[in-house]
Amino acid sequence: MNFKYVIPEIVDINEFDNSLHAVMLNLAKRVASDGEGASKFITVNTINCKSDDHARKISFSIANSPLVKTALAGEDPNWGRIIMAIGKSGEKVSPEKIEIKFGDLKVAEKGKISEEYNEEKLKEYMQWDSLTVEVNLRLGQGSFECYTLSLIHISEPTRLLSIAY
Repeated sequence: MNFKYVIPEIVDINEFDNSLHAVMLNLAKRVASDGEGASKFITVNTINCKSDDHARKISFSIANSPLVKTALAGEDPNWGRIIMAIGKSGEKVSPEKIEIKFGDLKVAEKGKISEEYNEEKLKEYMQWDSLTVEVNLRLGQGSFECYTLSLIHISEPTRLLSIAY
């Protein structure tokens, strides 16, 4: 037998890499969402940090905080717990610059409750199965996104996956 090998022309390896990354991230999120005891899938997005490593440490401190997880499971937008987790990270920040959002809803800025705070919209958003917590430190260009679950009961600390952008 005479076989001919056909090598497909790869137009853009970066496009393939980005597509593969998107598929793998989607699968990882689906596996995590199916976790035992999980009530909500949470994306923690920390932006405008001194560096990506700075953002990573703060994101994981928030994502791994049992106080944050239980607040979100109880649909309580307690931004004080987010501030506590930022402080627990050990990273230097400027509290007067921090902005915190749940989804698109700004809850805190400049060290206090936001003037845009809307309790009705926030109550509605907190009922969703998938939540995003965004922390903007306004210190630089570093960013990091990680994922976790809120838990109704916590039997042991849960650390899931992280994807750096």
